[in-house]
Amino acid sequence: MTTKFFIGTAIAVSVLSACSSLEERQIASGNFEYTKQQPGKDIQVPADVDRPNFSQAYKLPALDENAPRNFIGKDLKVVSPALVLPLVTGSHVDDGSKDAKVFFDQVDDSQPLDTTIWNSLLSYLEEQGIGIESFDKDKQRLVTDWVVAKEILDDHWYSWSSIERDTSQRFEFDLEMKSHGRTATLNAHLVDYQERQGQSVVAEKSDVDSRAKEVDILNKVIGHYEYQIRVADAKRLREIRRGMQISIGQDGEDAPAFIIDSNYDTAWPRVLLVLRKLGFDVKDYDKSNGLLFVKYNGAESGWWDSIWSNNENALPLEKQEYRFRVEESGEQTSLTVLDNESTPFTKDKLSGLYDVFARVMADDNLDI
Repeated sequence: MTTKFFIGTAIAVSVLSACSSLEERQIASGNFEYTKQQPGKDIQVPADVDRPNFSQAYKLPALDENAPRNFIGKDLKVVSPALVLPLVTGSHVDDGSKDAKVFFDQVDDSQPLDTTIWNSLLSYLEEQGIGIESFDKDKQRLVTDWVVAKEILDDHWYSWSSIERDTSQRFEFDLEMKSHGRTATLNAHLVDYQERQGQSVVAEKSDVDSRAKEVDILNKVIGHYEYQIRVADAKRLREIRRGMQISIGQDGEDAPAFIIDSNYDTAWPRVLLVLRKLGFDVKDYDKSNGLLFVKYNGAESGWWDSIWSNNENALPLEKQEYRFRVEESGEQTSLTVLDNESTPFTKDKLSGLYDVFARVMADDNLDI
């Protein structure tokens, strides 16, 4: 008997919850008899009796004159607050903001910030198969086509059938740039919404929490943006670890220099790894100007090298301070070796370093 009752109850609950409407999913469960209650009256104390001290600890504050007074019972939606998640490095939100928006600060200078954001958004829409109704890069505005989602719901248990719930929504994205171009605000707005169950329209834009829908799509865009950054970082890390070829040529000032077959952003961290491997201690550096201030302490030596007194990474250099100048040269990068007075090495002296630098630079197994 107990088992039958449990099964019957489970079936009843599943039937009642299977086809719940949008309104039913957003209100509290239970009855709303409390909405019919009238405010109680103060206790009437006779004039000849001492009046007790009444506590005001649980007194409800008075409503502001502009406060809504109809949101009670079934008219009060009980849903979790929608929060924008600033997952991308350099992103943040305004605490307490009622808008679905996120701020991005310029972190990568390889391209303009607005181009990076729009490319990420367009990539997300393409990946999700979402069409674009209009896109005006000059006005920094994009409107999506209908975003359609389908869900199969079980109908009443006795009909052994199911119905479809379709939600269709369109969004507008606006990008606001600061005058300096290094901070941008991405806003999401719900343009239209419609929900159908079977052939019946059960909800439109006026029936839903627009901000919750806006925050949901914005968080998905932010998540895609952050994923793209992680993929790019992993790819860049592989490129840094991969060996690079070098040759001897001239830098932008016609001084003898190593020419690295890689772009500046990838070659810079690779040079730091190579210098550490060759026994240089980096005292200071300025990436924006491409300068490295180092001291040569001698190549790292292992146990085997100490026995045979032979280190293949040893350089014909005095143990003193030097400087390196790293410069972008199209798709390549120049590396100029200078003494402590910023005088470039001659071609002959640079050639004496070439074999060791070329071999370590081409090594695929440098530790990061």
